Amino acid sequence: MTTPALLPLSGRRIPTLSPGTSSFPHHRATLRLSEKFILLLILSAFITLCFGAFFFLPDNSKHKRFDLGLEAVLIPHIDSPKEGKHGQVIIHGQGGLDEHRHREDEASLRDKIRADHERALQEAKEKLRKSREEIQAEIQTEKSKVVEDLKKKDIGPKPLHPVPMPKVVAIGDGEPLELDVKEKRNKIREMMKHAWDSYRQYGWGHNELKPLAKKGHSTNIFGNSQLGASIVDALDTLYIMGLHEEFKDGQEWIEQNLDFSVNVEVSVFEVNIRFIGGLLAAYYLSGQEMFKLKATQLAEKLLPAFNTPTGIPWAMVNLKSGVGRNWGWASAGSSILAEFGTLHMEFVHLTYLTGNPVYYQKVMHIRKLLAKMDRPNGLYPNYLNPRTGRWGQHHTSVGGLGDSFYEYLLKAWLMSDKTDTEARKTYDDAIEAIERHLIRKSNSGLTFIGEWKNGHLERKMGHLACFAGGMFALGADGSPEDKAGHWLQLGAEIAHTCHESYDRTVVKLGPEAFKFDSGLEAVAVRQNEKYYILRPEVIETYWYMWRFTHDPKYRQWGWEAAQAIDKYCRVSGGFSGVKDVYSSNPTYDDVQQSFFLAETLKYLYLLFSSDDLMPLESWVFNTEAHPLPVLHLGNITLPGSEPSQQ
Repeated sequence: MTTPALLPLSGRRIPTLSPGTSSFPHHRATLRLSEKFILLLILSAFITLCFGAFFFLPDNSKHKRFDLGLEAVLIPHIDSPKEGKHGQVIIHGQGGLDEHRHREDEASLRDKIRADHERALQEAKEKLRKSREEIQAEIQTEKSKVVEDLKKKDIGPKPLHPVPMPKVVAIGDGEPLELDVKEKRNKIREMMKHAWDSYRQYGWGHNELKPLAKKGHSTNIFGNSQLGASIVDALDTLYIMGLHEEFKDGQEWIEQNLDFSVNVEVSVFEVNIRFIGGLLAAYYLSGQEMFKLKATQLAEKLLPAFNTPTGIPWAMVNLKSGVGRNWGWASAGSSILAEFGTLHMEFVHLTYLTGNPVYYQKVMHIRKLLAKMDRPNGLYPNYLNPRTGRWGQHHTSVGGLGDSFYEYLLKAWLMSDKTDTEARKTYDDAIEAIERHLIRKSNSGLTFIGEWKNGHLERKMGHLACFAGGMFALGADGSPEDKAGHWLQLGAEIAHTCHESYDRTVVKLGPEAFKFDSGLEAVAVRQNEKYYILRPEVIETYWYMWRFTHDPKYRQWGWEAAQAIDKYCRVSGGFSGVKDVYSSNPTYDDVQQSFFLAETLKYLYLLFSSDDLMPLESWVFNTEAHPLPVLHLGNITLPGSEPSQQ
């Protein structure tokens, strides 16, 4: 027996039927009774009920009142000391009404029943005069009305209160003056077009793409549902690159198909940075209200994740049931610093746009809780138990598990128009501890960021930690004690080290992690650390360093990476990661990550654009490279905030 094919329908799968068959095999033609006859039976039953009610009502003078199941009768207030909530007197029992009043009420009720009965008879006569077709048309009209009413009840949140669009500097097209730079930028745009068109053809609606198998792909961070992660993640990149037809295709898919009322367990962190961040950025760039509404609908689905004894959210939540839990591999059931610490930007914007203080309050609660906790050597461990509020394993990293927590401290300050001084102070204290305990120089003078594990420093740096070069440069202005030059220089040193990790491979793309011991520097040792999965962090740092220094080497390094990606990762069905960057003929991992479209290609395009495209004075990029505007709130405070915090 063949299994019916499965087709997606708003995140669900439904069986399709063979041609010529119906999902309702016993149709109207097989019913023994006509619709008119059924209607007559219903009307007859209603008429009988009316006659019965009329003829069998109690008509006995012994009744002092109609006993309609009421234990008390409400009458207008006169001057009794015992009053109800709205100023009526409550009289218990049967006393207090005279016989004449009872008979008047009885007669009034009989008149009402008689009128209802006559109206029902008249309606029945009118129905009987109508043809079968007219009755069917009325039935269909009523059914359509019910469906429309249900749709209106299930359209999600009410329209949001209007708020002014944050004032941002007009976005230029970023067209560079130099011809060779313009050609490189056009090449990046062509790469984006190839990645998008391949996804559009082979993986549309799926979360990601398998470019060799030419089919959709998904991972457990999105659950088992088709949420179109690549569409949401790529939207602002398409808009910035001027690919407006492609943007429109993505917008239409989101409007018609993106449904968060699905029984699926997702990563709170990943869904926040990719979906909420992507939808908010698309709203701010295009002005389309639909994106804002979708972001709000999803945010409401994430709120149950915060229902823990401490308010530290679970790592995962079921979008339908609201049940949350943590990753099984995390230290003693802990939540992860880089996950619960990377919500602030998006949640502050949600409160600004909706007027609902809950989002701001959730992230500020996390900040306040962390401020009260002891930190070993001033460092934040990567694990925190949401039940007990205690640190898990003492493992600190500026790479995976820790990275974007520090990034969001700085960006909370920038996004607040530099008024959130609490965030800035927390960031400054954190990076001072990082410099003191984690940042070292190799024997040949390469500056790297190690990882603190169980009381000692591991001399290994992850690709993810390479974003820190850009972070140090971005936060240089505003540093205490006139240390802006120091942090900008440190950012340049990190950029140089990460470029070396690329340059020392065969394919000129960096490994997932690289060591600085045993005579090896900026080189991966273990086989499972030699892969490159289209990550953006090194190129991200190149872009920030270019913006702050305009040193041409950053554009040169970025172009080397772009050429390597095009040469070793490009296939006919898109772009794929590679499993060994030290091999001249590497095998593919067959995944086109959504962040490749959101981050890697966006940062490359910005690197070869002029500074008037997304000026940093007006925009702050979330950790998925989705730009959110600086909120110039002035004397206005966010709902739920205290004036001293903004």
